[in-house]
Amino acid sequence: MEHRCVECGFPIETLFVQYSPGNIRLMRCANCEAVADEYIECEFMILVDVFVGNFMFICVFLLSMRLLLNTSIQISRCRDILLAVLVSSHFKIFLIATMVWEFPFSVIFIIDLFVLSSNTVALKVISESALNRCIVACFCAHAAKLLVTQISTQRSLRF
Repeated sequence: MEHRCVECGFPIETLFVQYSPGNIRLMRCANCEAVADEYIECEFMILVDVFVGNFMFICVFLLSMRLLLNTSIQISRCRDILLAVLVSSHFKIFLIATMVWEFPFSVIFIIDLFVLSSNTVALKVISESALNRCIVACFCAHAAKLLVTQISTQRSLRF
């Protein structure tokens, strides 16, 4: 597997040197002199953060469906609703562009609003519930995910 600098795309032999477990030195690119991949030491934390955030989203989403929409939580019904929410989250594909090009934070906020509105419409169609209840259910799930990811990000920055 050929490694490349995330700044300029120049091929690099290795991304880091490991002196002992947990003690690594990030390598600099020979072309642009920047750190070749500054996020390599955070990969595990990023994966756990995404997993915990999505798990919290699903839990709060199912709980809010049960409480706000009076929807029975049957396996087949649950699967259909979660599939509708997954498909309606298609706007998240635009987040890939934020990894390639620099965008202001407001772009991420706008993408999240598109995802929230798309999830709300999908939930309304699947559950046949009132729109305001669907908005509250989706907003609670998105807010819980945001809260959990912000807390875990703040904790990881402290250490």
